[in-house]
Amino acid sequence: MNNKEIILDALIMTILLIFIVFPIGGLILWSFTQKWMWPSPFPQALGLKYWNLAAQVSLLEALWTGLKVAVIVTIATLIVSIPISYLLARFKFPFKAIILVLFLLPQAFPQLPVYANTAVFLYKLNLGGRIEGVILIQMVGALIYSVWTLTAVFQTIPTSLEEAAVNLGSTYTKAFFHITFPLSVPGIIASSILVFLWSLDEFTGTLLIGSPFVKTLSTFMYQAAQGYELQVASVTAIILMIPGILLLTLLEKHLKSEYLSKFGGI
Repeated sequence: MNNKEIILDALIMTILLIFIVFPIGGLILWSFTQKWMWPSPFPQALGLKYWNLAAQVSLLEALWTGLKVAVIVTIATLIVSIPISYLLARFKFPFKAIILVLFLLPQAFPQLPVYANTAVFLYKLNLGGRIEGVILIQMVGALIYSVWTLTAVFQTIPTSLEEAAVNLGSTYTKAFFHITFPLSVPGIIASSILVFLWSLDEFTGTLLIGSPFVKTLSTFMYQAAQGYELQVASVTAIILMIPGILLLTLLEKHLKSEYLSKFGGI
């Protein structure tokens, strides 16, 4: 190993320590800390006190609510985005590029004003403080990930397969459900994971439209941090990271390189 490789390895390890190991290690340490007084560099008392608080009804309710919302958002988003993505991938029509870009607009601007304006509209529909309102406002962001991902997925599936099926007497609908849809399942799974993780971690819209009646883990963690309950916030953050780590591992198996090559194509 030459000097350049040693320096590069050292640089990579330093970056990993600064941006991954230290932050996660700090969360884990704080979650077990029962007493940590300045100027001591280490906690004076460790224990499971704040992990035991994870069994309290408030945190468990927030976890259950977040999981329930994430599942519903994922299913609803797929129902809406699959036909839209298929049309964008398969057919040529006026302003197609503009339509695809429109799904990026909520992310092209700061999230707070976008969600604030959406929240005003949902409150007028009497959806404020209700789980239905949280689901709808989360779908504003979830559709971005789903439509762009699935459009790339459908573009990787050759149209010749559908055309061959139609030439043999099938309809386009049957060709879709018997050929295109089965081939797109890995991409749909990848899109579902992205949307689920987005929903589980989403904070701004959930706080604006759901507070104070709909509380997920992300808003629970925010409120704990606001109250300087760093141990509770750390425990909540670790619990929130677990499904993310597991699902990202699963995502790696289903997010194919050809999807990425078509991402953003029209």
